[in-house]
Amino acid sequence: MIFAQTSGVGINESIPEQALHLGSSSGTIRIDGLNDSNDPYNGGGTNTYPLLVDNLGNLTLEFIPLYNSNGSDALDHLTLPSATITILNGDNDGIESGELFNFTINTNRASILEVKYDVSFEVFLNAAEIAISDKKARRINTYFRVNTGTRQYGVSSKCYNGGSVDSETGNYFNSCTSYINLPTSGTYTIRFYGEVSSGINRSNPNTGLATCVKFARGNDSLLFRLH
Repeated sequence: MIFAQTSGVGINESIPEQALHLGSSSGTIRIDGLNDSNDPYNGGGTNTYPLLVDNLGNLTLEFIPLYNSNGSDALDHLTLPSATITILNGDNDGIESGELFNFTINTNRASILEVKYDVSFEVFLNAAEIAISDKKARRINTYFRVNTGTRQYGVSSKCYNGGSVDSETGNYFNSCTSYINLPTSGTYTIRFYGEVSSGINRSNPNTGLATCVKFARGNDSLLFRLH
């Protein structure tokens, strides 16, 4: 039975309290356009899938992030502003960092930004790509910052150790999923950094080890989603 009131429409509900009110303790809503036969984003079987709402208020199963590299290479070593980070032998603090890329988002409410990344790098002794052979560790760190803030989000690091003979070269990856709080509406610039540190002896400055890290030389992936 369908009841129409000035306050809304009720199905099995004579006094609807919303624009559409389903008055049943056991019933639900079925939309054939979202079933596995009609919607390519419905995987079928006995699984369930998140029901989303687009900017027009339409119900959908399609996951539409701000950005998704979706298998393609998200970053190009040749175009990143700080794709190569170098520490010279005898560096004072043994740490160097650089901004690899950034992106700007606009939101009209407080939000949570989900960031997933899988970023590649190669480690060498110097920019000429000579292999490291001193058996000492280097740490390769990646993280995000919001605007010009100092807080680090999505921190991921890997320790690289050069062998007694020329060490293996090739792509390594830092991977992470992080959730960044955007407290108010506005424009935010999310900046992604690479950081390299080598075997500094704190009691003996100027002992940083020669290191060269080249980022985004493999197949990198990125996903940004606003909640």
